Amino acid sequence: MRSKRGAMEMSVGTIVTIVLLMSVLILGIFLVQKVFSSGTNAINQIDVKLSSQIDALFADEGKKIAIMPNPLEGGLVIKQGEEGGFALSIQNKYSTDRTFEYSVSHIETGNDCSLTPEQANGLLGMGKAAKGLNLPSGQSMETPILVKFDITENVPLCEIRYIIEVRTSDDGKTYSTALMDVKII
Repeated sequence: MRSKRGAMEMSVGTIVTIVLLMSVLILGIFLVQKVFSSGTNAINQIDVKLSSQIDALFADEGKKIAIMPNPLEGGLVIKQGEEGGFALSIQNKYSTDRTFEYSVSHIETGNDCSLTPEQANGLLGMGKAAKGLNLPSGQSMETPILVKFDITENVPLCEIRYIIEVRTSDDGKTYSTALMDVKII
């Protein structure tokens, strides 16, 4: 009789434990889903705002390329040990569909900067060049390109000027250029 009661108590305890663990598991899955969905929503909102600002740049100034942050408003400031970057978008001003390519490269450093041109180009991470960007006539890119800089702790504090060159892929002619000043603080 005692062994039956002990077995019954053990099985009830096991069932309670399983029910509690399943409840915690379901709650955990629910919370993880909420965190990821809120993060995705935040990124989508940033994407929409960035795209609308770039569209406004194209509309207001009739430019062929748009860059955020605007290089004419102080350029880009990145702290040592951090990543930073700018968004680039191209608009096809031709009357026919075209394919574009672009590249970002160092052209000048400030007087107090000890970086060589190779080291300055080495700071460029993702997005430093691309080919095969097909754009219909009169259209701009749906999603801007993010050009990233990887600034480590040992990069000297200085200012570097980069040139952004956009060319048409079919004939290689320069379509548009822009300058971006990067200040490392």
